[in-house]
Amino acid sequence: MPEPVSIIGASGALGFGLALRLACAGCQVAIGSREPERAQQAAARARQAVPEGSVRGLSNAEAAAANELVVLSVPFRNQSETLHNLRDVLRAGQLVIDATVPLAAAVGGKATRTLGVWQGSAAQQAQEMVPADVRVVSALHTVSAATLGDLEHVLEEDVLLAGDRRTDKQRAAQLIDAIDGLRCVDVGRLEMARLTESLTALMISINVRHKTRAGVRVTGLPDDLWPEPAPRA
Repeated sequence: MPEPVSIIGASGALGFGLALRLACAGCQVAIGSREPERAQQAAARARQAVPEGSVRGLSNAEAAAANELVVLSVPFRNQSETLHNLRDVLRAGQLVIDATVPLAAAVGGKATRTLGVWQGSAAQQAQEMVPADVRVVSALHTVSAATLGDLEHVLEEDVLLAGDRRTDKQRAAQLIDAIDGLRCVDVGRLEMARLTESLTALMISINVRHKTRAGVRVTGLPDDLWPEPAPRA
């Protein structure tokens, strides 16, 4: 059974699709929104789509406090404000899975361009903003919100995980790998998020050009991507 998770911004397309897929996988999901009514409405839609699922709608603060795993799925223009408002709620030991992308569309530009972030990436900005001992992993930048939300669509793609601690990435992978058709690949430290976040703009360009909903698949990898570390001698 996947670990319970809170999804901040699940009234949006990516977060809502993730909530649906995780509910299908048997995960208990708390949807967070700045407006609790919107979260409750999104939760009701999720339960209608996945009657056997466990989904509830809460305010952002209530959702962030509810579970040890928190997915941040908000537009880049809202990331800083959202994390500032949650700073007194997030606590040591929690893991934030950041799916934020600094697309130029956040400031009226094109969705196929990204903005420069002083810290290097949106995920690194998130790590600076959360309280001490709250860790951040970057993920879900190449997965289409439309494919996640379409339960009839068969997924077969990889999710690129960046983070400074392998145990954190493994924990995030255990959640995301519970979704049929998704496979998590460790791409390195959190600083690699500056590259994985930019892939969102690339995938948007590919999908628009070819009128499809393509994903990413890394070939030539070993069967066991998350082996247990060898015991010390």
